[in-house]
Amino acid sequence: MSNDDVCILIPTLNEAGSIGAVVEEFISLGFSNVLVIDGHSTDDTVALASRAGARVMDQSGIGKGQALKEAFRVIEEDYIVLIDGDGTYLPSEVHKLLGPLKGGRAEQVVGNRLGNLRGGALKRINMLGNRMVNLLFGVIYGVQLADILSGYRAFTRYGVQSLDLSMSGFEIESEMTIESIKKGQRIEEVPITYQPRAKGTETKLSPFRDGPRIILTIYRMAKTLNPLFYFGLMGSLFGAAGFLTGIYVVCEWMADRTEHIPLTILTAILIIVGFQLFLLGIQGDMVATMHREMMRELYRRRK
Repeated sequence: MSNDDVCILIPTLNEAGSIGAVVEEFISLGFSNVLVIDGHSTDDTVALASRAGARVMDQSGIGKGQALKEAFRVIEEDYIVLIDGDGTYLPSEVHKLLGPLKGGRAEQVVGNRLGNLRGGALKRINMLGNRMVNLLFGVIYGVQLADILSGYRAFTRYGVQSLDLSMSGFEIESEMTIESIKKGQRIEEVPITYQPRAKGTETKLSPFRDGPRIILTIYRMAKTLNPLFYFGLMGSLFGAAGFLTGIYVVCEWMADRTEHIPLTILTAILIIVGFQLFLLGIQGDMVATMHREMMRELYRRRK
């Protein structure tokens, strides 16, 4: 691997306070292929990135996920390094992420921000949300990663082009990780430094708006990778509701009150639906296991 084989991909939106320094540092490190894909910035982001030596591309849609999907289609280098343009990550640590790719140990490398978290880099609510998301991810997918929401990553071009990406917003990091697992790709985490944002830049991620979207994406994608959890959770909710209404009906009947015939019927329906959803999860899990093994074998052969 040489630096000419690597494309540094930087999605931006109003990052004038930091983008110039980020691009210049990568150029000074010998990475001449720096692609900035801009999401319609209203400040000097585009001009500063171009002046620093980057190739600038305007995305046609909106959202970080949309920007990455557009960029992945035009990148021709064998390796891709994804980094935010807000100055929170250190370009000097790029070889930490490229190392596992160069050694053939992984198709995707994720920078773990918790490896060297600087004071004030993450708010308490963001830290709590990050831990909840990673815990949920580990429970559903059985892969223990410390920071699946990291914006500093490295991929092989073939690996990233094998992913079926559909998210247009900040859910894209979760989707890329889950898709890699689904395709049988190897993921490795490396500790990196995460520092406060550069002055003049503002975060675009809202914990209360984007947090539920990310969690929903993790749960929704479990439908094909872990259907037992996906349908089992819904079945448990229906079953629990039926159990509670059933207790109420029994208590009313034992107290010689009204029999609550409609509520009895509802109880039976809830329990039956819950049981059927659980069975559907078991059947789906068997199919998903066979499909996963087949996809992994196809991926190994295509490599």
